[in-house]
Amino acid sequence: MSKLRAGDWVEVLSREEILRTLDARGRLEGMPFMPQMFQYCGKRFQVYQRAHKTCDTVESNLARKVPGGIHLDLRCDGKAYGGCQAACLIFWKDAWLRPVVEEQGRAAPGMAGRGCSEEDVERGTRADDRRRGEEPCYSCQATELRKYTTSLPWWDARQYVEDYTSGNASLGKLLRGFIYLGYYYGTLAKSVKYGGPARWLYDRFQGLWGGLPYPRRRGTIPADQTAPIATLNLQAGDFVKIKPYEEILKTLNTTNKNRGMHFDGEMAPYCGRTFRVRGRVERFINEKTGYMTRLKTPAVILDGVICQARYSNHRMFCPRAIFSWWREVWLERVSVSVQPHRGEEAPECPRRDAA
Repeated sequence: MSKLRAGDWVEVLSREEILRTLDARGRLEGMPFMPQMFQYCGKRFQVYQRAHKTCDTVESNLARKVPGGIHLDLRCDGKAYGGCQAACLIFWKDAWLRPVVEEQGRAAPGMAGRGCSEEDVERGTRADDRRRGEEPCYSCQATELRKYTTSLPWWDARQYVEDYTSGNASLGKLLRGFIYLGYYYGTLAKSVKYGGPARWLYDRFQGLWGGLPYPRRRGTIPADQTAPIATLNLQAGDFVKIKPYEEILKTLNTTNKNRGMHFDGEMAPYCGRTFRVRGRVERFINEKTGYMTRLKTPAVILDGVICQARYSNHRMFCPRAIFSWWREVWLERVSVSVQPHRGEEAPECPRRDAA
């Protein structure tokens, strides 16, 4: 278990120290050290979250345990991966970090690797796969996630203790999450057929103090009908207001998708609020295949608008902080004079279906 906690100051080791921890493919215990991470060597950062667990976006969408995992507030720029625009939060091993309170100049922690160079790290970004001819198949922390993580059952209470002791989550946040889960299962609110009264009661109670409505409702468009589309041509720096949850549901089919893109319950808390556009998403690496996928209808990501894992029953309190992807039909362009909301402090991650 890592001793680093959220808020601790660390220094990223030098290139030479990190290379000594890596194997011939640029990995430590299966976790890739990606080329863009070299730019942070020797610099100091605060720990964003202890990444002791994460969500499996490759296969099961369940929780996975990450030995020695740390998140700094640093995201992948995609430059070594064909311009992928997913902006994933980077994983760090605590063996690549040095607490700043400790004596400087000591040897790099962790086990020594079998020998690695920067060229090896660069070559490690490609997988040996030619199913699509000459099209590159990429290998990054997202595609390799199952190789450096292990299964973490939701009922393993030790993870929730570590959520608190690591500084990732407050007792209040943990309590609210468990209350929601108890209601979700105990009242059958999760049931499409029998959960109507429980969802109605949830909304009435939340309305008494201005709380959020039930976050996992279904869209109204039949699955065989085409969902609506809007073209705002939003660019980085633009300001938008997310439409009310009820309006967004009218743009979703009964599987909660708009032209293939899922609207997840983790996105509901942001509805009705104003944010700045961080960027457009037109292409991304599919974690399942390693190949670049291009969206038929582009999406946008918004500053500070992330998955908080507050309603995701099998991966509660996941610290991965994946950006939510937004269809332009779910947004309204607003004047720059409107004061945007700040993103949430802490992090079912939104599915990245091609659409």
